[in-house]
Amino acid sequence: MRTPALFVLLALSLGATAGEIDRTTALQVMQQPDAVLIDVRTAEEFAEGALPGARRIETPDLAQRIGNIAPDKDTPVVLYCRSGRRSSAAQEVLEKLGYSQVINAGGYDQLAAILQRN
Repeated sequence: MRTPALFVLLALSLGATAGEIDRTTALQVMQQPDAVLIDVRTAEEFAEGALPGARRIETPDLAQRIGNIAPDKDTPVVLYCRSGRRSSAAQEVLEKLGYSQVINAGGYDQLAAILQRN
C-alpha cells in the first residue's frame, strides 16, 4: 500500500527539475526504507562528516557503480554534496541512465542541521 505515498512524493518532486535543490522532498524520501542516500563529495569531505546511511560515490564514478546499489531504476535516490552543484551533476547522470526518482538534496551542512533539529 505504499503506492499512494509514492504517488504523492512523485507529484511533489515534479515541480523540481534536474539541478534544482529540493530539500523538502529529499527529507521526505529519506524516510522511505528503500531510499538510497548518496554523498558525492570527496573522501576527505566525507571523512569530516556524513549523513547516517549515506554511501559515498563521487559523480565521475556514479554511472559505473549505481547499478550495484540501486539496480531498480525506480528506487528513490537522494543525492547531496557540499553546496548542491555536484549533486546536481550527479542527478543529471542518473536521470540520463533512466532513474526516475532522483532528488538533489543540496549541501551536507544544511541537511545535517535540519536533521539535528528533528
